[in-house]
Amino acid sequence: MTVADYVALLLFALLWSGYSWITAGGGSRFFRRASLNRAMAERRQHWIYNSLHRDLKMIDTQIMAGLQNGTAFFASTSIFAIGGCFALLGATDQVDAVFRDMPFVSYGGRTLFELKVIGLTGLFGYSFFKFGWSYRLFNYCTILFGALPMEEEARADMERARRAADQVVKMNTIAAKHFNDGLRSIFLSIGYLGWFVGPYIFMLTTVIVIFVLTRRQYFSEARKAIMDAQTH
Repeated sequence: MTVADYVALLLFALLWSGYSWITAGGGSRFFRRASLNRAMAERRQHWIYNSLHRDLKMIDTQIMAGLQNGTAFFASTSIFAIGGCFALLGATDQVDAVFRDMPFVSYGGRTLFELKVIGLTGLFGYSFFKFGWSYRLFNYCTILFGALPMEEEARADMERARRAADQVVKMNTIAAKHFNDGLRSIFLSIGYLGWFVGPYIFMLTTVIVIFVLTRRQYFSEARKAIMDAQTH
């Protein structure tokens, strides 16, 4: 590995950790606004609290099922991606021959290529564990949601009902955080692919991915729609 490779890896790690910190709440110091994730966390709270005022909760259970299904989809996708990485390791000789003929690719040899694939496998493995744990937490959230008191009971003891709702909100928010962590790993794997071309392309693609993700969190139409809804 060259110095540029190490610098690219360091930049990748710093931007990943920095973006995670910013979207977790640190971004308010830079952008003076809440991220889309934090805005949605507040909407989750409103949703759970509203469910205390209705006995028929079929809509709520459908929402829970949708959250679980989406998480399961990405967990399965991560497994397929890991399998693809192992298949790529098995075809190193063919890839080696292809890369040697590409003039614009900074090819560092077989060993470096295998290390890059192992790193990519690690990214997908990380995302799988995040999605898997998120799926489990959404399952726990469904159980906690089923334990919420009915409307009449909630009106009789609203403080107790609020405490039960807070448990659901916290579990749902934690599950969503792990889901977002896994999704972030999937997005950043796109930037990581630039390393197969060269370290400078790796830096460029990483910066582009982080820029796009930051824009979506703080300056996108989706965030504007959420914040506009909260002001009414």
